[in-house]
Amino acid sequence: MAEKNKKNHVKAESEMKKQRHLQIGMLFMSVICALPAMAQDYDIVINNGRVMDPETNFDGVRNVGIKDGKIAAITKDAIKGKETINAEGHVVAPGFIEGHQHATDQFSRKVNLRDGLTTQMDFESGAGDIAKWYADHEGKTQANYGMVVLATLARVSVLDGPEIAALGNDMGELFRGVVGAAAAKAQKEGRKPGWSSTLPNKEQMTRIMSYVDEGLRQGALGVGVPVGYMTTGVTQYELYKYQELAAKYGRVTNGHVRFAGVRPPNEGQLGVQEMMANAMVLDAPFMASHLNSNMDWEYTIPMINDAREKRGAKVWGEVYPYAAGSTIASADMLTESGMAQMGITYSDVANLDGTRWDKAMYEDVRKNDPGRAIVIYNNPPEAIAKWLAMPGVVVVSDGMAIQDEKLNYYPWDSPYEGKSVHPRSAGTRAKVLRMVREEKIMPLMEAISKMSYLHAKYFDELGGIPHFKTKGRMQEGMDADIVVFNPDTVTDNSTYEPGKGALPSTGIPYVLVNGVVVVKDSEVQKVFPGKPIRFPVMEKGRLDQISIEPRTFDPNQS
Repeated sequence: MAEKNKKNHVKAESEMKKQRHLQIGMLFMSVICALPAMAQDYDIVINNGRVMDPETNFDGVRNVGIKDGKIAAITKDAIKGKETINAEGHVVAPGFIEGHQHATDQFSRKVNLRDGLTTQMDFESGAGDIAKWYADHEGKTQANYGMVVLATLARVSVLDGPEIAALGNDMGELFRGVVGAAAAKAQKEGRKPGWSSTLPNKEQMTRIMSYVDEGLRQGALGVGVPVGYMTTGVTQYELYKYQELAAKYGRVTNGHVRFAGVRPPNEGQLGVQEMMANAMVLDAPFMASHLNSNMDWEYTIPMINDAREKRGAKVWGEVYPYAAGSTIASADMLTESGMAQMGITYSDVANLDGTRWDKAMYEDVRKNDPGRAIVIYNNPPEAIAKWLAMPGVVVVSDGMAIQDEKLNYYPWDSPYEGKSVHPRSAGTRAKVLRMVREEKIMPLMEAISKMSYLHAKYFDELGGIPHFKTKGRMQEGMDADIVVFNPDTVTDNSTYEPGKGALPSTGIPYVLVNGVVVVKDSEVQKVFPGKPIRFPVMEKGRLDQISIEPRTFDPNQS
């Protein structure tokens, strides 16, 4: 009996040991599972910030752990990392996204980072040689970057000459060399510039489309068609063909549409309808540029929203928070008839030094300096809050390259002071956030969404760009593109005054791109973590899937 009791005691003790081992094992596992909330398991930790996620409407004080370029944890638990940011009193939001930033030089991008912009792309214009453009920016770009292929440079190459097109490869370089050289060559030959005014014949049209097709084959995000600069040169048929070719790749066509203004017969709404109708016929994505500058945003924005939400069209539009626009002196909208259409006159146009035009300056600049960047005061300031608050639109800057009087770029470490440019290049997002605080134009979450998540949603779900599935969100597993700002102090400082156009925004002390701190204590760091937003290069283009049968035109016809 005693032996039996001894055996039972040993057995019970063995079972107790097993239980203790099991409990210790479970405790060990719980510690292991809790490790993300302990020790230096993260590259960067952002503590005590008000985390705001526009997709889920989450809004709460949390700690954020970042590992390998991703958001690894959003938690109430205390966490540590190799680097710690104290975000107490600040909002921690998805990095801002932009599909309408023309500036691709390093200084302009640095100014954009001070405004919280972590993904900078140009969909309105774009680049000509896509392979070269991406190669030139690899490893040299602080924010994420992407481009569409620019139909304008295709037309320049074919209708003005490849030697003219070779003078520039994006919007900043267009202003600097291409536009002026094309105008000079046309003037010497006694004709109008080919890119803006010539109706191509079938052979020319095929070559133009081949140029665009090559850009798409090389991974361009879509096609940029600023038809508003080529109103007498691009037929409705040619415009349709651009959109059809982009649709063959399932990619976006962006349109600076044909008309601006509110007076019939050529109202801004008609230009939007032209490209939106093509998109709906083709079941293709279409993005309408800066609807506020078309001047009839009260009608076009609801029309686009209805097409998308009630008809399933892949269409959306954008606005920016400024009453004045900026363009080049030779723009079609600045013809006498174009200004009448918009209801403006010479004095509503100004040089970047603040000088207002008169008739004499109008004639001189448009003839002798067609690529000059100018400002057009074409909207009442009190309308800004109204179009920003319209549902469905995204906020962009339409930022211009920050260049000197000779249209040269500034070096990266150039001072912010002394630069004359439209203030939207530097202050767009901070201005929206300041207006939210001071004028209560919309909830803060909605403003953040219009500058981050809504871009990502449209580019992914409508535009088919897969990179945006993991952008524009403050969620675990998403890209660590993050902006940290003080909602009580964030302010735009850039103005229209000469020398003050590039003054950086304040109240945005930290910006991260792909998990790398790019702005630290409001100082831009000289690091370049930006990644390309680009489709894979294809072996073969898709131009052979469409036919080109336009009417025959005299190539010298004006």
